[in-house]
Amino acid sequence: MKIQNSKNKNSIIIGPAVAVDTLIFTIRDGKLMVLLIEIGSGPYKDKWALPGGIVQLNETLDEAAKNVLKKKAGIKDIYMEQLYTFSDLKRDVRGRMISVAYFALVNSDEFNLKTMDYYSDIEWINVRKLPKMAFDHKEIINYGLDRLKSKIEYSNIVYGLLPETFTLTEMQNVYEIILGEKIDKRNFRKKILALGLLTETKKVKTGAKHRPAKLYKFKKRELVFTK
Repeated sequence: MKIQNSKNKNSIIIGPAVAVDTLIFTIRDGKLMVLLIEIGSGPYKDKWALPGGIVQLNETLDEAAKNVLKKKAGIKDIYMEQLYTFSDLKRDVRGRMISVAYFALVNSDEFNLKTMDYYSDIEWINVRKLPKMAFDHKEIINYGLDRLKSKIEYSNIVYGLLPETFTLTEMQNVYEIILGEKIDKRNFRKKILALGLLTETKKVKTGAKHRPAKLYKFKKRELVFTK
């Protein structure tokens, strides 16, 4: 739609609304989980959604994503990166809406979830057993999971799911949970060490059932790519 300005004959273009949706992964009880909120009223009542909202005139996309996550989930001060832009014409029954999705990996133990009165619940939910979803949020989650599976091959993105120091077995467990399949132990160790993302701490982890295992840490606890 174009609105003609009679004074300077310039056109003002009014387009669709722009929203952000935040896709937050964690691992709990040996399962990959995603943060979802249950909608309490309106056309999507009783369906679940990612924390999201419309970008305000005084916000950048990054600011909107941070503000939405804090307001609707009680989570702040985490690193998020843009995932993809979703623009299907019928993605929202309330009107034309384009969404820029963001995603992150976090340790869920560090946060106390809380949401707004408009939502009836907020939970970490198994990414492979999703409830009835609103909008195209199931598509966003599946897209994000595929991106995550790809990124773990050439980055340190899983640092948000691991403690400061960890064994290679613990790291492998995280990879297996994300991929949904078992990995050969020898090949995993060879490939992960070849990436150059880890440093050996010279310390070991001891346990009654296992031999002492070397402890490692990430060289940087911020996103690093190897290619």
